Amino acid sequence: MSKLVITGGQKLKGDLVVDGSKNAVLPILAATVLNGGLNVIKNCPGLKDVHIMIEILKKIGCKVKFEDNTVIIDSSTVNSTVVPEEYAVEMRSSIIFLGPILSRFGRATVGHPGGCDIGPRPIDLHLKALKKMGTRIQDIQSGVIFSEAEKLKGADIQLDYPSVGATENIMLAAVYAEGDTYIRNAAKEPEIIDLQNFLNKMGVKVSGAGTSVIHIVGGNTKLNDVEHAIIFDRIVAGTYMAAAGITGGSVTLKNIIPEHINAIISNMRECGCRINVKKSELHISGPARPKAIDIIRTLPYPGFPTDMQAQMVALMSVARGTSIIVETIFENRFMHVEELLRMGADIKLEGRLAVIKGVKRLTGANVAARDLRGGAALVLAGLAAEGETTVNDIKHIDRGYEIIEKKLAQIGALIRREV
Repeated sequence: MSKLVITGGQKLKGDLVVDGSKNAVLPILAATVLNGGLNVIKNCPGLKDVHIMIEILKKIGCKVKFEDNTVIIDSSTVNSTVVPEEYAVEMRSSIIFLGPILSRFGRATVGHPGGCDIGPRPIDLHLKALKKMGTRIQDIQSGVIFSEAEKLKGADIQLDYPSVGATENIMLAAVYAEGDTYIRNAAKEPEIIDLQNFLNKMGVKVSGAGTSVIHIVGGNTKLNDVEHAIIFDRIVAGTYMAAAGITGGSVTLKNIIPEHINAIISNMRECGCRINVKKSELHISGPARPKAIDIIRTLPYPGFPTDMQAQMVALMSVARGTSIIVETIFENRFMHVEELLRMGADIKLEGRLAVIKGVKRLTGANVAARDLRGGAALVLAGLAAEGETTVNDIKHIDRGYEIIEKKLAQIGALIRREV
């Protein structure tokens, strides 16, 4: 099992180009099923989850080539509507194949999705919406979802919660549906806008992404080949910002869209970081020691992202004063706290609330990444800790960060991967 070995105490300094977005590319890869043609996806990160999505595409009959961060997918050869269960259990985003396969072929079989164990992430919103569009769904307890529809119908769908995955699945299912589909209380994340842009290039008429109401014109018959570049990963950008903040470093991030990370920028400034933004670049200088932030609440976009909560816990663990972080999205997303305590952090948990009393320094330790973002938080802690930190079980980290050790070493971190 691979691990990362980090010698802390280095101030990070230099330039980094931010990779393409994991959360944007996964639904777009699934969407390539729709056009039965050629799809060229640029700025695609070489992540574990991306490789799993590519394997799923191959299993259902697509021809796929991936090199130099460009994926070329020919979906004219799809010959199966079954997403193999062994791939589905590997990651949450496998459920996103349900919408496009069902829309194009009228039936789809998908295993229950897996991914990080950060608390219940039910797919009931996905299934409820698809049923409203005329889908018959048989949810087998063995872990497989069978769905079919003679013809999907456009519908007016009110989401109980602005779920990103459900919003994306409905958008994809609506492409070949008869009539218009409206998604109300839709998720507003930038990744939804990127999916809309991709679909519009394909010839679908989609509008409203980034607002609470998305409109999809259905009834499409012939869709276009597509070439599209994925937006940057705002969570990766936020993680590297936190790396600069926790080490007192000075880092310039390139290839970003500043408005996508406004909530992160705001909190980083509040803890004492100096940040200058210029077009698609951001320069961040960390303080000698961060200041505590009274309270941070994770919220759906444009609020502070739950995917940055763990990294902020790590940063606040060495801050001057006491911080409170409230996790409102997932109920089991503080698994990194137990590992940070091994490194000398002073954190108390009360349900979904973490009370973090900053310590002057952390100490290197042997810790384990139990989920994706928690693993990133442990890497950040290791960068600032005295001595050597070993982060074990880094398969989770590889799901969201492309060769993180090479990126951090590029800006001065003493970090290496060992098998």
